[in-house]
Amino acid sequence: MNVEEQKRLAAQQAVGYVEEGSVVGVGTGSTVAHFIDELGKIRGRIEATVSSSEKSTALLKQLGIPVVDLNSVGELSLYVDGA
Repeated sequence: MNVEEQKRLAAQQAVGYVEEGSVVGVGTGSTVAHFIDELGKIRGRIEATVSSSEKSTALLKQLGIPVVDLNSVGELSLYVDGA
């Protein structure tokens, strides 16, 4: 298994921690890009995301995933970032 496959597998596992109706914090990096792809598959189950970078924000919006400001949400139930 190469590194990219391992990153995709990590992203698939991480999406399993996403709770229905939650606001998910999203970091940046190549593994997070895989996570964003996985979030796109379940975007109807989450309320929104909070993004730490412009790159991640752009990827999220391309997939139709709402991005909100952290100050408007308060506490996040999950934050996923690269290692």
